[in-house]
Amino acid sequence: MLLGHDDAWREWRAAIASDRMHHAWLLTGPRGLGKGMFARDAASELVAEPGIHQPPTGAHPDILTLEHLPSDDDEVKKRDEGKPFKTKRNIAIDQIRRLQSRLTTRPTLGERRAVIVDPADDMERSAANALLKSLEEPPRGTVFLLVAHQPARLPPTIRSRCRLLRFAPLADSAIEALLRDQAPEADAPTRAAATLAARGSPGAALAFADRGLGMIAALAGRLIDQGDPDLTLRTAFAEAVGARPDRERIGALFDLARGALAGRLGGSTRERQGRIIAANAALTTLSGQAPTYNFDAGLLVLEIGGLLASTANRTETATPA
Repeated sequence: MLLGHDDAWREWRAAIASDRMHHAWLLTGPRGLGKGMFARDAASELVAEPGIHQPPTGAHPDILTLEHLPSDDDEVKKRDEGKPFKTKRNIAIDQIRRLQSRLTTRPTLGERRAVIVDPADDMERSAANALLKSLEEPPRGTVFLLVAHQPARLPPTIRSRCRLLRFAPLADSAIEALLRDQAPEADAPTRAAATLAARGSPGAALAFADRGLGMIAALAGRLIDQGDPDLTLRTAFAEAVGARPDRERIGALFDLARGALAGRLGGSTRERQGRIIAANAALTTLSGQAPTYNFDAGLLVLEIGGLLASTANRTETATPA
């Protein structure tokens, strides 16, 4: 189990033990903190009842999970064979409708049923509107667990009907200890880069440690500190990322870039702080567009490098802290 869940467990278990269990929960926090894992474990605790035998492993008839489906029939075969597979970008309205048809029946084993939507912020708008009807009139004994990395993408009408359960990022020291323990093959530069990119997310840190971010992080730092008037560093940056980076690698690159910028805010002049904030805002916008728009990967990496280089020092004197 990933780290950092103690407060969330206390709040969840107190709710289960109370007389009035809220019917919808919104689990929020950065990607990689283990919100989905928590939702599944919490659902198992919710549906367990004394004297009723529970399935030891595998699917539970009273835990319904909506997540990204395979993108096509070939990917379905890969999933069924236990192989890595590509998924659709969104959770569709048809998935919500199939779920709602299940909710017309009583729970199978006990009095409670859990519905997990992971990630809820990837629902199509029509799917979110359809789910809202179930949240407005929840079936008896049904508790919804909505996992959201970016809860602002959910309609306010859904957020307002959920009890918020926050998952806080971990301290860098905890991330570093985790990497030393669970990724011992990673060298010191890679661990440092993974810690920076993860921004407190243990799951992200472990994923980044496998992606060889050490050289990329070093080049990102040089772009921020030195600039790149002749495109030399940006070219090296793009080569280090690779010619055909996948979606996960691009996502890691955005996180690494934002983390590197955040580390330069302290001690910078006000003018440079403004450039760093502007570059971070542009990276945030670009990262939100990247999964939707068909950007050329090479040009996207060069754009990220250019934003980093735009924050370079310009011979100012640092503002005292």
